Amino acid sequence: MNKISEKAQFASGALLAVLGGMSWGLSGSMGEYLFDYEGMDSRWLVPIRLFMAGVILFVYSLMRYGRAEVFRPWKGRRSRIDLLVYGILGISMCQFTYFLTIQLANAAIGTIMQDLSPMMILLCICVLERRKPAATEIISIALALGGVILIVTHGDLSHFAVSPAAILAGTVSSIGVTIYNVYPKQLLASHPLLVLQSWAFLMGGAVLGVIFHPWTWGYVPSAIGLLGIVFVVVVGNVVAFTAYMAGVKRIGPEKAILFGFAEPVTDAIIGVALLGNRFTGWDAAGFILIFLMMVLLSKSGK
Repeated sequence: MNKISEKAQFASGALLAVLGGMSWGLSGSMGEYLFDYEGMDSRWLVPIRLFMAGVILFVYSLMRYGRAEVFRPWKGRRSRIDLLVYGILGISMCQFTYFLTIQLANAAIGTIMQDLSPMMILLCICVLERRKPAATEIISIALALGGVILIVTHGDLSHFAVSPAAILAGTVSSIGVTIYNVYPKQLLASHPLLVLQSWAFLMGGAVLGVIFHPWTWGYVPSAIGLLGIVFVVVVGNVVAFTAYMAGVKRIGPEKAILFGFAEPVTDAIIGVALLGNRFTGWDAAGFILIFLMMVLLSKSGK
């Protein structure tokens, strides 16, 4: 009975992690559609998306945890600094540059570039622990770099199949993921993740709004565009986040990250089937190398 229970928990956790990854993938593909067919711009969309998602999570956090718990991260100077770094340099920078990469390339490239973050997190841990990477870690780094090289060059080192601007934006996106995973350890250990996410999204929407002034653009989305915005907010933020974290709770982050690879796979399938993207053998080889990097790090417990 116990084994059956364990298997059921693993199966449900795996399905939730896959659902979370697929939801992020669907959101990224919808973002690509909005950029290519609805004439939206990431500088217009992302501030609105973050702020709307922040409001939804903020209201939910208030109902679930209460006012005192929701505002507790702002008490104490260190906690405030950590929350600002987590929300602005981590979550918000990651979200904006992820969608910017999609706009400059496509959803699959945006996702796979973001999946470099485990390698960057590993390098940060080695620096913080003042040690050299182990043999398996070196192999993981080589796999990640090899995968990205195949994807962005298609085997021709003298030519980029992806624009340098997209490569730069995707790299910055993975740096954002690294920051919000590595830097605020005490913050993450002391507060509910939903509360931190709600503040991060609200701050991101506000800061990016001040930077890009989307209300001055004069852009008016169509009815389909409005539905697309709702989709990336609800599916890409609320559903994806809730499902994936529920999966992490059941099977742990090491296994969940592997099932979360459903995200770039979903992006690639939708991109080829519906959005007219090309997916070459070089892209497939790059995807496989990056997935092997995740498997190796997962097996080693890193």
